[in-house]
Amino acid sequence: MTSRLSRRPRSFRRRPVLGIVGAGEKASSRVVKLAEELGERAARAGWIVLTGGREAGVMRAALRGAKKVEGSLTVGILPGRDRAEASPFADVAIATGMGEARNIVNVLSSDVVVACGAGGPGTASEAALALKAGKPLVLLAPSPEAAAFFAGLGAVRVAETAAAAVEIAERERPRRRLPRRRTP
Repeated sequence: MTSRLSRRPRSFRRRPVLGIVGAGEKASSRVVKLAEELGERAARAGWIVLTGGREAGVMRAALRGAKKVEGSLTVGILPGRDRAEASPFADVAIATGMGEARNIVNVLSSDVVVACGAGGPGTASEAALALKAGKPLVLLAPSPEAAAFFAGLGAVRVAETAAAAVEIAERERPRRRLPRRRTP
């Protein structure tokens, strides 16, 4: 016997997850502004917004932007063991204790990854992991060097505005239905 909570409507589709990555404390004001707009636009389009979860730079800005939208859902994947490190804009804070290795969790949990600005080594690792995992990667306002480097590694899309990044994410995200559960 299945409970009412375990049954899923026939047309159930999981909400898509947009991983937004970028610099923390060293993010420029321009990149922070883009990340906040990106978070808001993604949430308005129905995306769950996932970041590295800390109260810094792109992570904080994207989560804050998403929370401007009623009914939005935000997720922060934290490097440490303490959920208190999380931005107050993260609805779900997941403490990993993995340090920078948590970048793979960010990428694999996302349907599409958007790297905001040039970032640094952490952002570069997440972008490279996205390409390695076959995840659609959008570079939002990258430096020319970053765009050229990542284009040489695989298929990337470049957007200069948050609106364009969300449009690309909508086109690139995998469209699949969840398999129906079989009941005995």
